Amino acid sequence: MNKTAKTLALLSLSLVLGACGQSGAPTATAPQGALLPASAHANNLTPSRWFVELEGDPTALGTQSISSQQASFRAQAQNLGIRYQEVRSYSTLFNGFSVIATGSEINRISRMPGVLGVYPVHKVDLPKPDLQAALQPQMFYAKGMTGADIAQNELGLTGKGVKVGVIDTGIDVDHPAFQGRIVAGYDFVGDDYGKDGKYVPVPDDNPDDCNGHGTHVAGIVGGNDPATGFKGVAPEVSFGAYRIFGCEGSSYDDVILAAMERAQKDGMQVINMSLGSAFENWKETPLAKAADRLVKKGVVVVASGGNSGANGQYSMGGPTMGDNVISVASVDNVKVDLDSFTLSDGSKVGYYVATGAPEPTKGLTLPITKKPGSTTTTPNDGCTASGGFAAGSLTGKAVLIRRGGCTFYEKASNAQKAGAAAVILYNNAAGYISPTVSGEPPITIPVVAISDTDGAKINSLLGSGVSVTFDGGKIAVANPTGNTISSFSSIGMSAELELKPDIAAPGGNIYSTYPLSADPSGYAVLSGTSMASPHVAGAAALMLQAYPNTQAKDMRTLLMNTASLRWFYNNKPLEGIPDYVQRQGAGMVDIVNAYDNTVRATPSKLSLGESETFATRSKVVVLKNTGAKREVYQVTHVPALTISGTTNAPKPSGAVASMTINGTDVDNGSLEVVVPPFGEVELNVTITPPGGAADNSQYGGYISLKSATGANLVVPYSGFKGDYQSLKSFGDVTLDGKTRLNFPILVDDAADDFYQEGQTLNAVPDYTFKKVEVTYSDGTKATVLDAPYLLANLAHQIRTLTFELLDANGNVVDTLGKYNYLSRDCTDDYTKTSSTCTAFEAFDWDGKLSNGQDAPNGLYQLRLRALKPLGDESNPAHTEVYTSQRFAVVR
Repeated sequence: MNKTAKTLALLSLSLVLGACGQSGAPTATAPQGALLPASAHANNLTPSRWFVELEGDPTALGTQSISSQQASFRAQAQNLGIRYQEVRSYSTLFNGFSVIATGSEINRISRMPGVLGVYPVHKVDLPKPDLQAALQPQMFYAKGMTGADIAQNELGLTGKGVKVGVIDTGIDVDHPAFQGRIVAGYDFVGDDYGKDGKYVPVPDDNPDDCNGHGTHVAGIVGGNDPATGFKGVAPEVSFGAYRIFGCEGSSYDDVILAAMERAQKDGMQVINMSLGSAFENWKETPLAKAADRLVKKGVVVVASGGNSGANGQYSMGGPTMGDNVISVASVDNVKVDLDSFTLSDGSKVGYYVATGAPEPTKGLTLPITKKPGSTTTTPNDGCTASGGFAAGSLTGKAVLIRRGGCTFYEKASNAQKAGAAAVILYNNAAGYISPTVSGEPPITIPVVAISDTDGAKINSLLGSGVSVTFDGGKIAVANPTGNTISSFSSIGMSAELELKPDIAAPGGNIYSTYPLSADPSGYAVLSGTSMASPHVAGAAALMLQAYPNTQAKDMRTLLMNTASLRWFYNNKPLEGIPDYVQRQGAGMVDIVNAYDNTVRATPSKLSLGESETFATRSKVVVLKNTGAKREVYQVTHVPALTISGTTNAPKPSGAVASMTINGTDVDNGSLEVVVPPFGEVELNVTITPPGGAADNSQYGGYISLKSATGANLVVPYSGFKGDYQSLKSFGDVTLDGKTRLNFPILVDDAADDFYQEGQTLNAVPDYTFKKVEVTYSDGTKATVLDAPYLLANLAHQIRTLTFELLDANGNVVDTLGKYNYLSRDCTDDYTKTSSTCTAFEAFDWDGKLSNGQDAPNGLYQLRLRALKPLGDESNPAHTEVYTSQRFAVVR
């Protein structure tokens, strides 16, 4: 799954960075050159999409009550003169609407009686397939990782009779893997939705896929192609296909919510959602709430954990955060099938073809050479700085070049200039690389990439002479990162320190179905937690076939209890320790053990909270045997890595927690526990945070129960060491990647300037609240409302943010808005931002008070008050406050 695109304006999603036409502009003291980038500006007159949630759980209210409540809201908004456009209304999983409104109007809606909350409707990026034609990991390998192959071939489990809904880009209705098995579906948007930035839905009853992501996901759940022998996890399930994306562009959360309601209405028993909104990691957000309500209505909901692992801690978000939703992390596939060439000694070597270079011609044979003096430790092999290659020295040859020191293009270009007929790049670290050599002038010779070990082997053969033949072969190789958590997999916990993700499954380099219109073979390789989630959805379908009376809320426990741990990779001092609990949950799903197991451990995970109040935590885990045979376990503590470092830049720590169970030290010994037939046993667990870990670390580990006769069990736990409320709500920002500025800031667009927190001004900015045309520093022109606004970096999630208008003496004049369950920003470096990664949010004021009247002329200030997650409103230390400089309202 890809991260939902948040615009820069969380409180006005169109990023209301209005330029202000002012008189008597003050002298600024911001660092020289620290102008707000023109790319950050957008028209503050443009409305955005919002969810409006009314009070009352729709699963507990009657249809008439909900209709009356919604009608009352519409009438009240009209009487107040609030301007908005209603897009959709919801009554099954969410009580409220999606609307289009300006930031100022949504501020007023947020203060209406009966409104529980307002939330931005995030734009969800269309999943971008990472097609890897040379990399063909078989679904066979991934099924073997989870036990799906044994479940099908030995246990006879196929998912027959179970309906699985796939909310995605649709499913290729013509693909042979799905013939006669799509029993329900709906296209909410049409082909052109999102094209050229236009979002006009043209719904119909044909959820055909013109993108590929949904077809790939559905294939993993349960594709079944007799012609190729391809089978997904549950190859006889029936499908519901719910298309929420056009062929290109993006979609919106409110479309996803409509699809969730439709899937429940159609009787889906399992719903897979390989999508989400990174950093929106609250269980109270609209999609997470709706997903929980699906479970309450008897639907198993499985959702991808997200692909924002590179963006640090607390980076998960979307439906996956629901309390009873099964949140899935990604594990890399164990084997891959690569294209291969043959060396003159008869050995085969797997390779990737570099993007931007032609494929090797089948049958091409070349002698291999290298740059004189090059070794397997040369840091800049083939780079211009190392002297490149002598003219004509590589004519008619393939040249072996080690990675590092310069771009792949530079290496390939230097070789091409020296007459090389092909380039063989080898890695300078474990595993394979997929290089890009695009550039001008273009690379016209084949460039392939091999592993570090194969590169070292070829290097050792050069002395006696060795050649390469590109014979069009294939080779199955062990994936160096196989069976470890994928590097892209997002990191928990939730904002409320609940353990997420819950479980892991294969998601890195997965071979599955693909639309015939995009690839005549009907298959492709993709990576992401989007690919991991359907493995678990398929597993849930198998369990429902085997145990049809399993309650939706119990499916997660069934799968988590018997998962197997994944170990940390590529850090020699810490290898052999389980990866972060906050990155893998209970570990890899094990379908066979879940099927065989008769003992349930509840709760299936322990969330310990922060250690500031209670350092040592005591919990009770109940083991319940539903079988006629007693089970004997040796119980030990298996600590996992601790997450140290910062939110944006975590790093592993070997400091671990300690544990006793029923008074026994299980760190240095074990406890034997006997669970009688149809009986129960309690484990009284005491966990002490790691003494050697830094404050603000996330720690975790496992209660491990090993059985000599049955399935092994695990119960993961996680906690936060230190004072959770000490994490900053507002962070500083760099606009140029170098100089850090004191955020939040008050922006003065008329002067193309801004005022940092604590900055002293020589004159007071003034605002007229009239439409004006402004010219930014790069010459860009825009018509905006001359009004004040703030930019703030949300360094961590915020429970409640209150936006206030103060008078010149700091007294509250009005509450402009109140917002709950806010996401954190992706980065604090504006140069690293993108449509899916923001550095700050905008908070704007249109000059009106909550009663709809214009604020009179005078001096004012704007204030943000952030109540931190799990914070106590009565404790001042739990609320972070920013107050702007004084400014004048001059109408």
